[in-house]
Amino acid sequence: MRIVLDTNVFISGVIFSGPPYQIVQAWRDHKIRIALSKEILQEYQRVAEVLSAKHPGVHLDPVLDLLSVEAELFSSPDLPSPVCQDKADDKFLACALGRWDEDRG
Repeated sequence: MRIVLDTNVFISGVIFSGPPYQIVQAWRDHKIRIALSKEILQEYQRVAEVLSAKHPGVHLDPVLDLLSVEAELFSSPDLPSPVCQDKADDKFLACALGRWDEDRG
């Protein structure tokens, strides 16, 4: 199974426990695959930098490095118009659509 993770879910899964952690753990155990687009990876990296600057003990680079190797990178199609209430979240839906298009292709 491939999934697209919102930034908050991914970062929370790396740092905290609970359902987001269980999702990240399933990925680490190769039970699921994470689908990414270039835009999503860039957002993960940007948020990781902000967190590292605010909390010097937080280092997400090893997980992001692993993610960039282990995740599946998909091209995201352009959406005809904003879909999500927060249009910054459209990149996650676009990635899922890109993954679906490639599977059908």
